[in-house]
Amino acid sequence: MLPSSWWRTVFSSAPGRRRAMSTPELPPNPVLIGLSLFLTGAVMAPIYQTSTYVQSSPGQHKGYEYARSQNPTRAALESALAVIENGKYGLAFSSGVAATDAVIKLLAPGDEVIAASDMYGGTYRLFTKVFEKFGISFKFVDTTHPENITNTISEKTKLIWIETPTNPLMNITDIEAVAKISKKAGTILCVDNTFASPYLQNPLDLGADLVMHSSTKYLGGHSDVIQGALVMNDAALKDQLYFIQKSCGAVPGPFDCFLVLRGIKTLHVRMKQHCENGAIVANYLRSHPKVQHVYWCGFLDHPNHDVAKKQMRGFGGMLSFTLKDESVEAAIKVLSSTKVFSLAESLGGVESLINHPASMTHASIPREERLKNGLTDGLIRLSIGIEDADDLVEDLKQVLG
Repeated sequence: MLPSSWWRTVFSSAPGRRRAMSTPELPPNPVLIGLSLFLTGAVMAPIYQTSTYVQSSPGQHKGYEYARSQNPTRAALESALAVIENGKYGLAFSSGVAATDAVIKLLAPGDEVIAASDMYGGTYRLFTKVFEKFGISFKFVDTTHPENITNTISEKTKLIWIETPTNPLMNITDIEAVAKISKKAGTILCVDNTFASPYLQNPLDLGADLVMHSSTKYLGGHSDVIQGALVMNDAALKDQLYFIQKSCGAVPGPFDCFLVLRGIKTLHVRMKQHCENGAIVANYLRSHPKVQHVYWCGFLDHPNHDVAKKQMRGFGGMLSFTLKDESVEAAIKVLSSTKVFSLAESLGGVESLINHPASMTHASIPREERLKNGLTDGLIRLSIGIEDADDLVEDLKQVLG
């Protein structure tokens, strides 16, 4: 019987990290446990579309017993996730919200979470509409100024949750500074790294305990899969989260894992184009006479640009903007008139998307809270794809005039 560690080595398929190995003795039943990489020379991890696995006797198996607990395709993905985030352990979930849900389930009634006041609406909804009624409290602060976290921490604080850049205002939080605060207080620091992707930013290297991704976005990259991920270095934390993953069952299927594995292989190529196009579109919008403000962390005068430059390797393809005509009607006209940009939820795919956060991704946040954080009714968010940048600019020109 081959050790379970062998599987993680065989199926590691992160770009640029293919590992050399000697061919081991084949197990007795290669058909059932599917050693396709050895038997066929396949360059992609196979899709193990199975719910269960044969055991030679009770408790005696090849490292897999039931697909909610383990699946070889998922193991391949989880290994790749750890590699690209410079972590030791990766866990894949059925969505980004499911990954977030697992992190909050580390807590108990009476515990407290400090979270960024500017955050993804789905995360805010999960925190306030689901977990608050179970006795977990959430304090939302402006994390772009780390002293706000210091001033808010109490003995009940068990988790600090930040996004950087934030969705949709592109606010930047100093991960390293917050990590020092978190470690001093003995709390867990989790960073939602979805907007940056591992290509641009690695929070574990800056002191974070956990990294969360909506793998639906840049990791998958093709708008064809829903998935989430957690990456960490601490074995005890991994064991706790694996227990939650297995016990609560929010696991992705093998085909979805295959799709994200495929996406990871081209992440670096796609992100380069997202960044290049993002800069072109951001600068075009900033120069347009009908545009009031552009939120893009690559601008020298963007709040905490120096922090972004320090902890990121580029500024990405996400940006938001407002018009000088602040009416909702003016925003809707733009949102409904593009030809290359598609009006849709989500982000991070190869195609460019346009979005109205106030009525779409952030509709679950009360209006007064949105406005207090700067998310106005007229704000428009763009996810810049990898199309020809001239086509994207021309599309915005024909809309804005």
